[in-house]
Amino acid sequence: MGVEEVTSIVSDALFTVIKTVAPVLLVSLIIGLIISIFQTVTSIQEQTLTFVPKVICVFLTIIILGHWMLNNMVSYMTNLWSDFTIYIR
Repeated sequence: MGVEEVTSIVSDALFTVIKTVAPVLLVSLIIGLIISIFQTVTSIQEQTLTFVPKVICVFLTIIILGHWMLNNMVSYMTNLWSDFTIYIR
C-alpha cells in the first residue's frame, strides 16, 4: 500500500468524522451562544445555566440524528472493508 492509498483512507475518515459530528457541534455552539447572550443581558453568571441546556440539546440531537450518524459511519466502514483486497497488495 502506497502513500496515496493511506492518504485517501485518512482523508475519507476525517471527512466522515467531520460530517458526522458537525450537526452536534453546531447545535452545541448555537445553544451556547444563545445562553451566553441571555447571561450577558440578564447579568446572571451561573455555570450550570450553560451546561445543562447544552447537554440536553446535544442528547436530543443525537437521538434525532443518531440513525443518520450511524449510517455515515457504517457506510464508510463498508467501503473501507470492501476494498480490503486492494490495500494488502
